Amino acid sequence: MPSLLLTGAAVATVDAAGTEHATGHVLVDDGVVAAVGAGDPPPRLRERLPVGTRELDLRGHLVTPGLVNTHHHLYQWATRGFAVDSGLFDWLTTLYPLWAGLRAEDVEAAARAGLARLALTGCTTTTDHHYLHPRDGGDQLTATVEAARTVGLRFAPTRGSMDLGASAGGLPPDSVVEGVDAVLAATAEAVARHHAPSPGAMVRVGAAPCSPFSVSADLLRETAAQAAELGIRRHTHLAETADEEEFCARVFGARPVQVMEDLGWLGPDVWLAHCVHLSDADVAVLARTGSAVAHCPSSNARLGAGVARARDLLDAGVPVGLGVDGAASSEQGGLVDELRQMVYSARGRGGAAAMSARDALRAATAGGAACLGRDDVGSLEVGKRADLAVWDLTGLGHADLDDPVVALVIGPTPPLRLLLVEGRVVVEDGELRTTSEQRAVADLVAARRRLLARR
Repeated sequence: MPSLLLTGAAVATVDAAGTEHATGHVLVDDGVVAAVGAGDPPPRLRERLPVGTRELDLRGHLVTPGLVNTHHHLYQWATRGFAVDSGLFDWLTTLYPLWAGLRAEDVEAAARAGLARLALTGCTTTTDHHYLHPRDGGDQLTATVEAARTVGLRFAPTRGSMDLGASAGGLPPDSVVEGVDAVLAATAEAVARHHAPSPGAMVRVGAAPCSPFSVSADLLRETAAQAAELGIRRHTHLAETADEEEFCARVFGARPVQVMEDLGWLGPDVWLAHCVHLSDADVAVLARTGSAVAHCPSSNARLGAGVARARDLLDAGVPVGLGVDGAASSEQGGLVDELRQMVYSARGRGGAAAMSARDALRAATAGGAACLGRDDVGSLEVGKRADLAVWDLTGLGHADLDDPVVALVIGPTPPLRLLLVEGRVVVEDGELRTTSEQRAVADLVAARRRLLARR
């Protein structure tokens, strides 16, 4: 691929020091960041540019690391708009019977649409928590991997699972749960087929039992042991709603965080979605164990789950990333708008000083990379992978916002001029360049119709 030199733009590197350049340059070569600095490229840099290097003058734009999405359910893009006034448990019981009809072709279409939306909103790396595996539904995790390959995003799919069906006191219907042995075998197969631990890997697989109210203690213990053996990360939902807190008190006699610690499900290889209902002691446990949190402010608000203690988690030293969550509980489905939601929800809870625009940008980039265990993305530094976003701040919506990071986070959502993953163009001038958006729409509509017809 040709080298690319970006000049004239503001640059927010989101490195450990928070380095920013009011006007700076970034050189991308062979899939990595080869140079980044203030002002115009120095003559010595220009002298060694590879032949055929493309140069873009980006005055009036902001360059950031590509955004990292730390929690999603891509299959849900085919079931948006259901149970719009329900809380989590009622929402789930409404949708489980519909999801029980999922087939791999439906999941691929929904995932491709969801990934396209993420790309168009500045996301370069995303996870997916796919915990529904209906009988005769095909290889749905592979379907999501193929969709990510088509769209061109860096991908961290997790082989999710549920084994606690309604007949055993859980929430999901028995038709979508599996036995522990089946889950472990499928996880091992997914890792063998798709996982790449090498630097710059485009796909890394994790293990992800769904939640305390849909999995057994045995499944949690066994997947923890398997993940350690395979060297993969772990993910689950935790402390999302008051209903979950009540369930854990009734079934386990403890709060959700304590349940997970007792079962060996906290640690530096774990990231947890939501974490809305936390006590001070819970926050301290997450910090002590090195567990990370995927903060999903829009989904939490849509389901009426509450406002997560993001400021308290950050102050305690807990790694915090941002998550879109599944499009059936976060219908807008884009990542850049979650930055604004993070700022506003934190300030609604803790006042105007509770969260800054730069706190949110860090959560959406370096914080997300920490959640996913990636030290090769999340900031613009020499040697890191060339995953970056270029935001156009030249229009009416940003004309008098002098601080480009503030303009991105709390101004109108800016046009996406360019999105690179591994140095490859995924979005340019607001258009997908890797796949057809129109085809994604058509395939999604067809998948939704098939799914509705199976009810």
